[in-house]
Amino acid sequence: MNETILRFGYPATLIREYEHWVVLLRGAQPALGSLVLAAKGEARSFADLPEAAFAGLKAATADIEAALGAAVGFEKINYLMLMMVDPHVHFHVIPRYDGEREACGVRVADKGWPKVPALGEAVELDAGQVEALAGYLKGYW
Repeated sequence: MNETILRFGYPATLIREYEHWVVLLRGAQPALGSLVLAAKGEARSFADLPEAAFAGLKAATADIEAALGAAVGFEKINYLMLMMVDPHVHFHVIPRYDGEREACGVRVADKGWPKVPALGEAVELDAGQVEALAGYLKGYW
């Protein structure tokens, strides 16, 4: 796994692994169920991903949207490719909703709704919450 994936807490945060991608629980939750979809290779530019990785996005995003739809009941979903600090190709996946959602004792209000996600106001998860919420979300795959 590349350095970016490790910085997002792999393997503790792993929800699902695909041939070219991993889905990780985001340790900072601006909305409940926030994830990181990270490319497994060393690509630091979206255009540098192998062709098969682009094809793999179809399955990964379809699974993400089905799982988060069932687990969180989002109204919209945002895929943010920021790559400002962590250099390898990855998306922050933020399910969006009006109000609050709760699972495993973690309650998160989408404070940016209906505009840009409030990334700076995210709920920081501790190790126990990461384990519980990751297990909860894995059950929807």
